[in-house]
Amino acid sequence: MSDYKELYDAILIGDAKKAEEVTKIALEDKADPTELVQKYMVPAMDEVGKRFECNEYFVPELLIAARAMKTSLELLTPLLAATGAEPVGRVVIGTVQGDLHDIGKNLVASMLEGGGFQVIDLGVDVSPEKFVEAVKEKNGTILALSALLTTTMTMMKNVINALEKAGVRKATKVIIGGAPITQQYADEIGADGYSDNASAAVSLARKLAK
Repeated sequence: MSDYKELYDAILIGDAKKAEEVTKIALEDKADPTELVQKYMVPAMDEVGKRFECNEYFVPELLIAARAMKTSLELLTPLLAATGAEPVGRVVIGTVQGDLHDIGKNLVASMLEGGGFQVIDLGVDVSPEKFVEAVKEKNGTILALSALLTTTMTMMKNVINALEKAGVRKATKVIIGGAPITQQYADEIGADGYSDNASAAVSLARKLAK
């Protein structure tokens, strides 16, 4: 396989136009889409995450890198599906009922996609029933819940209760995040993990996917 390091570099600096261009060239060269994702795109997003954790990158850099990665991924997704390539895991994500904030959730969803996960984004103001429905579609799904308000974060417990009632709690790993959320709150409501940033959420999801 030719060296498409330019794809890695384009994602790292958030150049969506370049990322798209290199991906198209790679596909014309009959490059393996799975290899493009695993060798260039996922490592680029991992590096973005590391730079964020070291305070070299901030939220704007994360967002533009994620956008560049998504531009490439859109070209590759149909081909990956055709080859039967398996994602790292499946994550259902959404902002809980009563909460309309989505910037943090969108960033986590993009970073998870960049990390090789299949992401089902249910959007904002999502009811516990809707989360349960999405989780039931495939065993071993990770559920990521987001809330930005102290008044809506209590809804996370309702979602966990709904999973228990539906008999799918044991097969579902629940991770939570958002401005008012803490590890203590995650422990209190019985979530499987908590993350205070998008990069750490990917590491957590990988750990739980294993």
